[in-house]
Amino acid sequence: MKDQHEYAALLLRLGLGIMFVAHGLLKITVFTLPGTVAFFEQVGFPGWTAYPVAFAETIGGILLIAGVGVRWVSLALLPVLLGAVAVHWSAGWVFSNANGGWESPAFLALAAGVQALLGPGKMALRLPSRSGNSQPILT
Repeated sequence: MKDQHEYAALLLRLGLGIMFVAHGLLKITVFTLPGTVAFFEQVGFPGWTAYPVAFAETIGGILLIAGVGVRWVSLALLPVLLGAVAVHWSAGWVFSNANGGWESPAFLALAAGVQALLGPGKMALRLPSRSGNSQPILT
């Protein structure tokens, strides 16, 4: 049964990682950073926050896919998702509403919280520990 939990954590980690990379690269390459800044300002966030959000999503997604620092990365990305909930709050629950509802970012925030609790699961890169304990690099 433990093995199933490890594979479940892997699938969740890969799904979240791919989603974060896709959203980060969307902000950088499609909307462009200046366009993302303008959108952030339009919805009431300081424009400069577009930069850390886009890079946090991209780098955080890569770290999740690799399985590095999964618990901390998942927790660090929660404010990004909660910010997305705030942006879509006025559009209502269903994400298919005009301007998107808050159901999708709320579910992703829940999934990131679950990932933080589960940990990395199978096939995660492990960084060498400072204590000198020998651990496999890929578990």
